Amino acid sequence: MRHRRNCYKARRRRTNRAGGSSLNFYGQRKGVNKALVKTVAVWVAQLALVIGLAAVIVYFFGVRVPVVGQSMSGTLESGDTVLVNRFVYKIFNPKQNDIIVFLPNGNEKSYYYIKRVIATPGDTVQIKDGKVYVNDELFDEEIENPYIENALLAEEPIVVGEDEYFVLGDNRGNSEDSRYANIGNVKKEHILGQAWFVISPWENFGFLN
Repeated sequence: MRHRRNCYKARRRRTNRAGGSSLNFYGQRKGVNKALVKTVAVWVAQLALVIGLAAVIVYFFGVRVPVVGQSMSGTLESGDTVLVNRFVYKIFNPKQNDIIVFLPNGNEKSYYYIKRVIATPGDTVQIKDGKVYVNDELFDEEIENPYIENALLAEEPIVVGEDEYFVLGDNRGNSEDSRYANIGNVKKEHILGQAWFVISPWENFGFLN
């Protein structure tokens, strides 16, 4: 009888030890899972941050616009593709000699126009003897051949209104710009942003002035 009780106690001790080991193993396994979940969560958060940052950069600085026509020839050629900075004009206003991208009169069915800012709000612009004058002073050109044969609307002084910009193409003899009644001064709300970088073709790759 005593022998049976001893065997029973021995079996209980073995069972308790086995049960204790099982619980410890479960706790360890549970701890490993928590660490794994934490690691995955951190990785997912970092990935989301990177994707979000990339999306913001592309949205504000990576919009691609093709150059159509020869109006900016000498600076940009037809077929070039430029990147547009959409962020800069949310903080600052366009300034003289900026190259801007806009929809003429906000026409969403049109392709984007690319021109150079000549005059800003409050300025008076006029083309006399083939040269551009802003506020009665000769405009500081950044192109080599700025002579203009056809002054058109700018033959008479034009006062640039609030949130408007007078623009010209660098190829003054072949540019539909603010001299034309169907274009006129460009409203800020119709400006997509500033052209800042040529990404193709490779031979024209680089920053714009």
